[in-house]
Amino acid sequence: MANISRRNLLKSAALAVPATLAMPHIRAEAKSKFVYKYGNNLPLSHPLNVRAAEASKRIKEETNGDLDIKIFPSNQLGGDTDMLNQVRFGAIDFFTPSALVIATLVPVAPINAVGFAFPDYDHVWAAMDGDLGGYVGEEIEKAGLHMMRTVWDNGFRQLTTSEAAVESPEDLHGIKIRVPVSQLSISLFEALGAAPTSMQFSEVYTSLQTHVMDAQENPLPIIQTAKLYEVQKYAMLTNHIWDGYLFVASGLTWKRLPEDIQTIAEGILNDCGLKQRDDISKLNASVQADLEAKGMTITRPDPKPFVEALNKTDFYSKWQEKFGDKAWSLLEKYSGKLG
Repeated sequence: MANISRRNLLKSAALAVPATLAMPHIRAEAKSKFVYKYGNNLPLSHPLNVRAAEASKRIKEETNGDLDIKIFPSNQLGGDTDMLNQVRFGAIDFFTPSALVIATLVPVAPINAVGFAFPDYDHVWAAMDGDLGGYVGEEIEKAGLHMMRTVWDNGFRQLTTSEAAVESPEDLHGIKIRVPVSQLSISLFEALGAAPTSMQFSEVYTSLQTHVMDAQENPLPIIQTAKLYEVQKYAMLTNHIWDGYLFVASGLTWKRLPEDIQTIAEGILNDCGLKQRDDISKLNASVQADLEAKGMTITRPDPKPFVEALNKTDFYSKWQEKFGDKAWSLLEKYSGKLG
């Protein structure tokens, strides 16, 4: 009798187990219909990832959980070239390449990065929010990707070196400088007399630390967040290139989203892109002092000698031919005459 009573007691206890525990397939939170991956090459502390996280949260909330965008920072999904290939074929869903990186797929995309084209941000945003950015977006769509209309800010690129400051084009002669995987960047620095080498961003710190490279060029916030001040002594505010992040989606997986979810996602990503621009603007105002406090010597060379040096080469005429007259005329609409 004691054994029977014990069995009955255990059965009664089992019946008292809450349904959510007894039935593990029932979850407190409904599973998202679309779980999409977003990859980039920046640390989580960079404003791009801060605002991307905000966008992801808002998109999930406003789609009632149907679209959940997971962020993979710091090259977790591969280098820039790898991620570009993955987004093309739908292995990842979102990517924010520099226009320099996407040039291998969309040759006209990096036209904003023509050397010394833009003197300031007023000219940059007029171009990228205007006809030039619209034209680049159309070409990206033709390549099978979907580009959000707001271009996120990377910033004006600045030179850094380990041995001596660069104050004139002559100071660049023979310097081994890392540049992105970009023919435009290689062409610019070759025209200025340097010895450029293309390299994935994930390899930059080590190449400078081991003196495989003497110099590199990136916007100040990246120099700060990637701790390049630990392996570079001098920074020169040359503003030689303005570079942006194109927030692109895989055409394959973007089209799988219902139209209402597309509208919500694109609207929020564009809104957070505008906020990220403001973040970079504020960061630029403080990052110089922070880098100086960390031991960097920062100078501001006169850009005129660099432009004059380029004008003595075929740099501008060669790239006008490569980009085509239509794209070049749109660039000069905002930059003024080049070359």
